[in-house]
Amino acid sequence: MSDWRACIIIPIYNHDLTIAAVVDALRQYQLPIIIVDDGSDQATKAALAALAPTASEALEVLLHEHNQGKGGAVMTGLQRAEARGFTHALQVDADGQHCLSDIPAFIERSQQQPQALVSGWPQYDESLPKSRRIGRNITHFWVAVETWSTQVKDTMCGFRVYPLARTNRLLKQQRLGKRMDFDIEVMIKLYWQGTPMQFIPTAVTYPADGRSHFHVVRDNIKITWMHTGLVVGMLLRSPYWLLRLLLRKRVPA
Repeated sequence: MSDWRACIIIPIYNHDLTIAAVVDALRQYQLPIIIVDDGSDQATKAALAALAPTASEALEVLLHEHNQGKGGAVMTGLQRAEARGFTHALQVDADGQHCLSDIPAFIERSQQQPQALVSGWPQYDESLPKSRRIGRNITHFWVAVETWSTQVKDTMCGFRVYPLARTNRLLKQQRLGKRMDFDIEVMIKLYWQGTPMQFIPTAVTYPADGRSHFHVVRDNIKITWMHTGLVVGMLLRSPYWLLRLLLRKRVPA
């Protein structure tokens, strides 16, 4: 599409050891980068400041004075990206888990289907902790229930291209979770609103020395509460979905 214009959004919280390598790997794609510092420690602020000598107008750092959560950082980045005139934003994590060499495939798919949310479909190796695998499978089950579909293959991968107009419209209409629940909730609610979903297989690794900010108790409670609300939303929508299915069956091929 001729008016497709994208940037990269990186939410960051205390990833001082990996951010420079991630930014260096991204520069080859020549997309403007917006980093949202979500109240990080001084070591991370120093690492971000060290990017300045090689930065230009193509790199912008936004600051949250206090930690809001990954979702809050992504929302700030999405709103800033649209305000700067971008139509799409590629979200990339700051911890180096994502296979950045897959970015051209994400860009191509987004340009072909600009109304779609293009997401990574993680292909894990043995580095994925068993507890994470179990948790992901539970989430996949509830997502299938909440969407009446198996088309939404993964809602937890933070490697995705957002269509900004659709996404920011949703953010204005509804209050979404600001922590680890955001990635799941925003995708499901965009799906409910008719946003097409595209998934690209991509390798994801869990480095042995990686730093995770997933809080087992707090984030699991938030995700459980979020799924409860989504199931209620599904039940409220189910009469309409049933009617749509019945009408579809009556239409001759």
